[in-house]
Amino acid sequence: MPEIVVIAYNIRSTHNIGSIFRTCEGFGVSKIIISGYSPYPKLPNDKRLPHLVEKLTGQIHKSALGAEAMVPFEYTERVDFASLKESGFTIVGLEQDAHSVLINKFKCPQKIALILGEEVHGLTKDIRESCDLLLEIPMHGKKESFNVSVATGIALYSITQNCQRPDED
Repeated sequence: MPEIVVIAYNIRSTHNIGSIFRTCEGFGVSKIIISGYSPYPKLPNDKRLPHLVEKLTGQIHKSALGAEAMVPFEYTERVDFASLKESGFTIVGLEQDAHSVLINKFKCPQKIALILGEEVHGLTKDIRESCDLLLEIPMHGKKESFNVSVATGIALYSITQNCQRPDED
């Protein structure tokens, strides 16, 4: 299996963040990087107002059910894509785009940094341009996209299935 890091960029909902934590724990994601204006659980030496930290942590816990304490995470305002690339990660955006590869056609690298975008508008143009490639989940209904936490589960399932080495079957 590859090493997978998930980047949650500008996710508004604490419930989505909590669900992403729980899903990442289930798929063995090594770390979550929370960025932009995304809410995040309490950190050591947290500089946010204590009542805000407790409120956000509690709301995230409702969906994460303890996974927020199991999956290592960090918060950063801006993601350092250069450092991730220097560490050998392929930056993969989950986004519908003219340049997207269908997720079932994805060729798996050893290290993947999967970036998830804002619930309504997805990944910004500059974030898409920072990605090595974009993955798209095919849609067969009338809606244009899945909820970000649902899309995370679909993407991680597909990646982990596509990336199994023959000796892991």
